[in-house]
Amino acid sequence: MSSGTQAVPLSKTSLWAGRIMSGLVVAFLLFDASIKVLKLAAVVEATAKIGYPVNTVVPIGIVLLACTVLYVVPRTSVLGAILLTGYLGGATASQARLEDRWFLFPVVVGTLVWGGLYLRDGRLRAFIPVRKAE
Repeated sequence: MSSGTQAVPLSKTSLWAGRIMSGLVVAFLLFDASIKVLKLAAVVEATAKIGYPVNTVVPIGIVLLACTVLYVVPRTSVLGAILLTGYLGGATASQARLEDRWFLFPVVVGTLVWGGLYLRDGRLRAFIPVRKAE
């Protein structure tokens, strides 16, 4: 965001709702990154089923971990959200290609990534205002 963007004041309810939403997403993403980095058998099998080489499991986990850390740090949270959107878009495309019934799950996670950030970051709210119905 540009330095000229004035932050919108946040209510305590909005701030905590955003923190909780973001916290749940971060917990899930850290779990997902961890099981990839640890190369659990189920993850290796699922990666092969999707059609990716099994030697990509750990690098994919490291990328997810890095994106999640960027999302958690307030100064880089928007960059983290952008990178997580790309990561989750790839997950959606991979699952949709296989006609997996869970292909919308990464879309939901991405929506929660941005929803949590929107609720807890007044600068993002100022940049993308929600207009009231007239």
